[in-house]
Amino acid sequence: MNIGIIGLGSMGKMLAEKFAHGSDNVTNKLLVSTRSKEKLTLMPENVGVCDNNRELAEHSDIVFLCLRPVDMRGVLEEITPCLKNDSLVVSLNGSISFAQLEKLSDRSFAKVIPSVTAEIDRSQTLVCYNNKVTDEYKAALESLLSVIGDVVILPESEMGMGSELVSCMPGFISAVFDVICSSAGKHTGISHEQVVQMVLKTLSATSSLMLEKGMSFNEVVGRVATKGGITEEGTGVIYDSFPKTADELFDKTLEKRRITAEKAEKMFG
Repeated sequence: MNIGIIGLGSMGKMLAEKFAHGSDNVTNKLLVSTRSKEKLTLMPENVGVCDNNRELAEHSDIVFLCLRPVDMRGVLEEITPCLKNDSLVVSLNGSISFAQLEKLSDRSFAKVIPSVTAEIDRSQTLVCYNNKVTDEYKAALESLLSVIGDVVILPESEMGMGSELVSCMPGFISAVFDVICSSAGKHTGISHEQVVQMVLKTLSATSSLMLEKGMSFNEVVGRVATKGGITEEGTGVIYDSFPKTADELFDKTLEKRRITAEKAEKMFG
């Protein structure tokens, strides 16, 4: 299959580079198109450059739209007459629904939400499909995305919370541990850089321990927080105080997601 990517912003550029190097998963050719022609000079040599979006649509079996919401409608209207009859169009915008996309183009659609951890091939990439996508195309897309990590299939209705848990979560985790490291710095002479390294390596090792041993969060807490000990004192503070913050986090982010979806609906009419 020929794979086309329209838009070479941070996500489009990353996908193009990963797909180009994961040659076992691209059985034919990778094509790109972008308004910013200077970005084309950064593409790997085995990537084909199209003069415009219509040319890319004509020659691609799977078309990735790596675009801002404001550009999505115009590009989709532009390429729809040029798409192959059985091609799959992949949107990387979680706020635009299949219903809105289908108003403009009666096509097979998928939505894909990668994580920043795709940079090290450890993304949990969320995927959902409309009811027109064949098993053949599902298998092809999931094989392609396996280049950047694991693929998680969700219904469209759960893509919002799914995005909070895998796409937004690196930011949430970084914010939490930024606060912890800053607070630790008030109580120690250890340099901030060393504090961060100690915490990051412990965080990474704890994740590996839980995944490899199949341990739950409570089991880890139980292993470390002995009755009446220091760790129990600290975990008690977290369980007492942090639930309110976590609830507020999801309340606000999901409300922001709802507002963004409403704006997209107005944009697509």
